[in-house]
Amino acid sequence: MLNPVESVLVLVDFQGRLAEIVDRSELVIPNALQLVKGCQAVNVPVLPTVQVPEKLGPILPELSDVLEDAIPIPKAVFSALREPNFLLALDKTSRKQIILGGIEAHVCVLQTGMDLLDAGYEVFVLSDGVFSRTAENHDLALQRLHDRGATITSVEMALFELIRTSKHPAFRTISKLVK
Repeated sequence: MLNPVESVLVLVDFQGRLAEIVDRSELVIPNALQLVKGCQAVNVPVLPTVQVPEKLGPILPELSDVLEDAIPIPKAVFSALREPNFLLALDKTSRKQIILGGIEAHVCVLQTGMDLLDAGYEVFVLSDGVFSRTAENHDLALQRLHDRGATITSVEMALFELIRTSKHPAFRTISKLVK
């Protein structure tokens, strides 16, 4: 199960040009915002990346507005784990559970997840927090990650798992976010 003391949220390439072309694009912003705000409510650090921002643009402005001091890490490689600055930031957290969301599920999210699993991290992939241009690619990416050992979950499941009880101080915040 997810533990807020061991978890870190990795947001892969939530960028405007990508977010506009994916299947279920109407879910990209609301689900990403729920995730970020929920993780912030339980003090889970957030590590965002952006793929070749000079070509694909910056992180979504809605996310930028709520990310506080989490500065997106630019990368040109598909797997975030192959970007030295990302690896340094991840190592600084000293956390081994990765909550993984992003665009596109079958490229950068898949390769990041595979590398994280190979490196010994426990990976929780958000079925409604990862997106691809086609439903088929989305589903194939989730299947491949599951087959390699990742846990497939959802934004709401992950947030409630992080707090575990209605008596948690962040319960009201989480409840409001998912409604």
